[in-house]
Amino acid sequence: MGVVLGSMVGVLALLLAGGVWIGLALGLTGMTLLGMFRSMPLDKLLPQYVWNILTTSELVALPLFIVMGEILFRTRLSQSLFNGLAPLMGLLPGRLLHVNVVGCSIFAAISGSSAATTQVVGRISLTELTRRGYDPAVAMGSLAGAGTLGFLIPPSNIMIIYGVLADVSILKLFAAGLIPGLLLAGCFMGWIMVQATLRPGIVPASERALGRMRLRDRLMATRELAPVVLLILCVLGSMYGGIATPSEAAAVGVLGALAIAAFQGALDRAALRDIALGAAGTCSMIALIVLGASILSNASAFLGVPGAVAQLVTAMELTPFALIAALIVLYLVLGCFLDGFSMIVMSLPIVLPLIGAAGFDKVWFGVFLVIVVEMSQITPPVGFNLFVIQGLTGESLGRIARVTLPYLLIMAAFAMVMALAPGLALWLPGLLA
Repeated sequence: MGVVLGSMVGVLALLLAGGVWIGLALGLTGMTLLGMFRSMPLDKLLPQYVWNILTTSELVALPLFIVMGEILFRTRLSQSLFNGLAPLMGLLPGRLLHVNVVGCSIFAAISGSSAATTQVVGRISLTELTRRGYDPAVAMGSLAGAGTLGFLIPPSNIMIIYGVLADVSILKLFAAGLIPGLLLAGCFMGWIMVQATLRPGIVPASERALGRMRLRDRLMATRELAPVVLLILCVLGSMYGGIATPSEAAAVGVLGALAIAAFQGALDRAALRDIALGAAGTCSMIALIVLGASILSNASAFLGVPGAVAQLVTAMELTPFALIAALIVLYLVLGCFLDGFSMIVMSLPIVLPLIGAAGFDKVWFGVFLVIVVEMSQITPPVGFNLFVIQGLTGESLGRIARVTLPYLLIMAAFAMVMALAPGLALWLPGLLA
């Protein structure tokens, strides 16, 4: 078995070092292992296997949610979010810095993408916060941390991938991510309030007038939030209410996004072309990664790799809590070199049997995994949210990473709390059983 594991690591490392796309590298590694250690008619098996994986019914929701995000990305939704949230956030210590967190939480509920959430909210909020005199470091850090909620608050593209690979109900995964996502957003807002209390200078004196606005003016401003709130209710409400499957709810979301874009006058020919090209590119990339990961996963299972690794870890006699701590460290290290999708598809064949042996629920682990993968979005040198913010601000990657560190620590602590209190993730899915 040591030879098989060594061959797997060696072939995969060689392909990745050679610049081969991650999806192709995963698939080629699986085929190489089968060719080396088993005599199988790969030329006949692979075409059928490709068809079976890429036509999985659970994957239908993914391209639809991607299209919905692409449409909303090209609307004036970010400006509407800022205008609608600013008067409400003026009541809290930290004032408009909370717009980053609440805005990302709202957009996460209709995009499913961490990078898109960070980009859409950040392109308006960072400009406005800087113009009004807020501390740029706190503004960038809160945006980077809150942008990761795009993976956790449903609908989530990465949860769909996990659900397909781990054979877990996507609807239950969506339900499981809702409460932890809102609680994590609350933790981010709590940290902003602590900073505002300890360092009042991060909020300019001119913004204190926000706390003295009349209630009528605040309520009038919330009209800007009506389209996005209605879209969230249609998408999530139809799923949790048992009216629609995740795929059907995604179709409803696309129609709603088209309606918002048309109302805002954003549906010209150039925008439609960009939407189509952006969605096709993203879907193709994800499909290739899922296919490659599935080939490697099945090759590993056929060769007995997960079982051998599980036995090795079991022999170490780690407690379940120690196993979770070790996984956090593992994913933090992987996050320095790989994106979130790659981390999940590469590690799941090995990690999932360990989780099962330790007695953890697969739905709970899906939420835990998303949280630690979120952490990879803000860990240099490959943290994608850091690159998005760098593109928005022109700041150095090192400075952005430094101001984001408190949010990374909050997420690590929250992941440990999830291990101690699994009911945070499992209570809502239990109602759907």
